[in-house]
Amino acid sequence: MRVTVTINGVERTADVEPRLLLVHLIREVFELTGTHIGCDTTSCGACTVLLDGMPVKSCTLFGVQADGHEITTVEGLVQGGQLHPIQAAFKEEHGLQCGYCTPGMMLVAKALLERNPTPSDEEVRWAISGNICRCTGYVNIVKAIQAAGNAMAAPTASAAASA
Repeated sequence: MRVTVTINGVERTADVEPRLLLVHLIREVFELTGTHIGCDTTSCGACTVLLDGMPVKSCTLFGVQADGHEITTVEGLVQGGQLHPIQAAFKEEHGLQCGYCTPGMMLVAKALLERNPTPSDEEVRWAISGNICRCTGYVNIVKAIQAAGNAMAAPTASAAASA
């Protein structure tokens, strides 16, 4: 089947078998390897991407189900060669160790912060509850997401103060 998706702002088309999982379409066909494969059962969240802005676990969707939709992977966070505030915050707040879960965590954070730029600890923990980190204990991940929200809101607040 022919599948056309907009992935990280670029329209891409591929001929795929109907049974090809979205994670394999992203990694093997489109060669974007930031999306990780962890469990293949939706338990870990390492394969999380944004589908039309909503976090989904790409290990349990078929690539053909994404036809006509917009996908954002961790590679799509970088803009103009600069780290996205979420990426910068994970670095600054030590929100990662091995990094395997990090792409999925960052994409869940992006969706959360677009809805709620100043989430509480509890709101962050609820948002990332479908993503497992076996290294950090989550404390610094929560801090990183909240710091990213503050950084993303700062330019807006500065512009409003200037007006």
